[in-house]
Parts: sequence; structure tokens; C-alpha cells
Amino acid sequence: MNDSFPHDLPDDAPGEIGLVRWRDYVCAEPFLFECGRELPGFTLRYETYGRLNAARDNAILICHALSGDHHCAGVHSIRDSKPGWWNNLIGPGKAVDTNQYFVICSNCLGGCQGSTGPSSINPLTGKRYGTDFPSITIRDMVRAQERLLVRELGVQSLYAVVGGSMGGMQVLQWMTDYPDFVRRVLALATTGRQSAQAIAFNEVGRSAIMQDPGWQNGAYASGQGPHVGLSVARMMAHITYLSDRGLEEKFGRSRRVVEGDEKFGAEFEVESYLHYQGQSFINRFDANTYLYFTKALDRFDMYGEGRRMEDSFAGVKSRVLVTGFTSDWLYPPEQNRAIAHALLRCGKQASYAQLDMTLGHDSFLVHAPELYRLISGFLAN
Repeated sequence: MNDSFPHDLPDDAPGEIGLVRWRDYVCAEPFLFECGRELPGFTLRYETYGRLNAARDNAILICHALSGDHHCAGVHSIRDSKPGWWNNLIGPGKAVDTNQYFVICSNCLGGCQGSTGPSSINPLTGKRYGTDFPSITIRDMVRAQERLLVRELGVQSLYAVVGGSMGGMQVLQWMTDYPDFVRRVLALATTGRQSAQAIAFNEVGRSAIMQDPGWQNGAYASGQGPHVGLSVARMMAHITYLSDRGLEEKFGRSRRVVEGDEKFGAEFEVESYLHYQGQSFINRFDANTYLYFTKALDRFDMYGEGRRMEDSFAGVKSRVLVTGFTSDWLYPPEQNRAIAHALLRCGKQASYAQLDMTLGHDSFLVHAPELYRLISGFLAN
């Protein structure tokens, strides 16, 4: 027994997944994007937790948000101080219980954490794709995930697919494109289509990147790029993930010590926090991927031209739970509720839950026992 672990926990206390490692699925078959362009193949980086049962029907797919990746639980080494981004949700005895379920999460196609994307090498030219990478949609991401599940992992059906924000969009795409494959769907803090305001925020972020001289029309070298523009884009986007009340509770007007005659330095703690978010983002994320992913978000539309959302949901067979958060002003509760109402209008098994939390759009990512009970109950029934 490792003496660093507490000995007085109850037998049913949630545990940790512990050490995990990523794998790469290399698809050697051509992949046709919705835009009409084709890649000769692609790679998806992914992680799995738990075990696939004999019937191959206990799999849960986790879909990540814009700035997320495949590493959603566990740690990569004993010195890793930062576990996966949804580690509080996934693990033995947790809401997504790896004693029961086989959990999969992949970095989306178009990403920059091991999956094929703009920063990958184009085998035809020997150079990075850059902006020569095909335009990508949420549907393209889902179709690539389906190849991973079926051809690489032998999954015959999904017990559930779960995701928030951009991950929630993937969830909606899964249940409409693969209705016989998905049994349960849990979409959190998402929308059936981007609002004009959300598109506007994304455009400001893209403009900051593309007007940075370091962008070089997307042809920057590895380790280089529009660092200032990407940092500004992240800072502004991060504000939309929070809430006025949450920022006030966390920072208020707290000041920090500014050395020397720094007239325009980060005087307030909230300014310092945003600068930290921007700086840490450029160390792990590719600017071109940011451009591609935000465009995929903006183009996502479950309504479609001249259609109603329920028309898109006509073939859905999954049980669906949509969850909104009161302080989310990026994808506010009414946008989440509209998804559930559209499903109900076409006779589907759907419900809506709303949680009163103060942390804005990112509420689905923080420690939230009420959310865990909601998810655990939905998966169990």
C-alpha cells in the first residue's frame, strides 16, 4: 500500500485513473471533407480509460471543446501536476465510472495535439499544411471519430456520447448522423447554431491572429507564429467563458503591485489573470487550428437553410439530456433549452436540466457535485 494515499476513505469513495498514455490511430484510407477536398489519410490521437466489455456496448465517447484535447482524465507521469481536463468527472466511482464504462476521448481532426491538422506535415509537399488544410466542419470531426471507434477500437455501439460547448455540437452531430449507433446523448452548455454575437467574438479573435505579422498567411514555422494575436484571441474568448458575477467574486477590483512607472501594466488582478491565460495558451495551441475550429463553430447549424431544428432531429433514436447553466452568456440557457424542446416536438426522449452556477460557460468544467449527480443518474437510467 502506498502511504501517500488516505486510509480512511469509504469503500465506495471515487478513485483516480492514475497513469495514462495516449495512442495514435492512423487511418491510411482517403478522407473526404464536407468542403469536397480529400486527405490521403489522417491520424487521431486518443486516450481510453476502463475496459470494453465482451458485448462491446459499454463505450462512452467524450467530445472536447475548442481548446481541449484527448487528455481528459488521469496523468501522464508521476510528476504531472495537471490531470486531464475532465478528471473530476471521469474515473473509478465517479460520475462517468470507469469501473463500468469504457471511455474514449480523441483530439479532433484539425487539432494540434497529435491529430492531423494545419500544423501537420503534408505528405505530398513535405511541408506543414498551414492554410492549405481543408476547411473542416463539426460533421467532419465526428466522421473521423466514427472511424476510430469502429475500425480501431471495435466499438459496435456507444452507450453514451458526452460533451460541452464545441463538444456538445459534436454530440448533436453524432445523434443525428449515427442514430442507430448512439443510445444516450448528454449535451452541455452548447447550442444548435452560433448566434451573431458568438460569431462576432470569434471574428475578432481571428482578426487578431491574422493581423499579427507573425501569422505570415498561415505559413509560419514550427515554434513561431502570431503569438501576440493568438494570446489576444484567447484573452477575449476567455472572457466569454466566464461571467460578470464569477469575475467579481474571484477578482473584484483587487490590485497587484506594479513595479516602476508602468503606466499601462496589469494593475488589476483580473488583467494579470487574462494575460496568464493568453500566454499559457500560445505554449500549447496552434493559431491555424484556432482559425479552423472557430470557423467550424460558426458554420455549425442544426437548423439549416429554411428548416426547423426538429427537421434535423427527425431520425434521432437516442435518449437525450441537454444541460444549461444560468450564468452562461455565450450559449445561454434558452439556446440549450431550444434543443430539448425541438426534440420533444418531434416525439423524442429528451429532457432539459438547468443548473444555477456563477462561473459562466465554463461551469461544466469545474468541480460541481450537482452536475456529477445529474450525469451519473442519467447514465444509470
